[in-house]
Amino acid sequence: MNEYSPSGKPWLIVGLGNPGTQYAGTRHNIGAMVVEHLVQGFSQKFNSHPAGAHIAQFSLGYLPGGIPGPKVIIARLNSYMNVSGKPTAALCKYFNITPDRLCVIHDDLDLDPWILRLKIGGGEGGHNGLRSISQALGTKDYVRLRCGVGRPPGRQDPADYVLSRFPLAVSTDLEITIAQAADVLEELVVDGLEKTQMRLHTKS
Repeated sequence: MNEYSPSGKPWLIVGLGNPGTQYAGTRHNIGAMVVEHLVQGFSQKFNSHPAGAHIAQFSLGYLPGGIPGPKVIIARLNSYMNVSGKPTAALCKYFNITPDRLCVIHDDLDLDPWILRLKIGGGEGGHNGLRSISQALGTKDYVRLRCGVGRPPGRQDPADYVLSRFPLAVSTDLEITIAQAADVLEELVVDGLEKTQMRLHTKS
């Protein structure tokens, strides 16, 4: 496994979701919500990029001695989820980002709601956005921040479930999870994957 150093090359952080107001607030868009929160929290703005995305570029977090943390490119794709690969690969090429410096944030049916997990590589778990990215990059060896949304109740179709909005009753839990995910991303780029995984996965 590659070692993820907190210094050196910039990171590309991609929050997955579908464009358009009709998909705003849906479970499938939690990745996009996280990057929007992150950009707003650092008083930055998204700008259009010809690769088919809106991006923001800035240094994230701080290194010892108050030195600004690594440079990041935060991306919210303009494409629909199942074709996320093309703009992600185009951004990687444009900014010369290798897979070890790509982190994709996405919803995950196999995790209970509000659970966050970091992983590198592995399968896509039926997630069309991840499958598209893996195919476009020609590798699965990039970092994923998995945001649990749980399984659909009863016999509800999983596709309908992830395209439905979070209920108002869980709005506080959603806000807390999005803020926690943004913190995890900051830790990832400053401290590296292994240390961030250890802290995240051992929390009670």
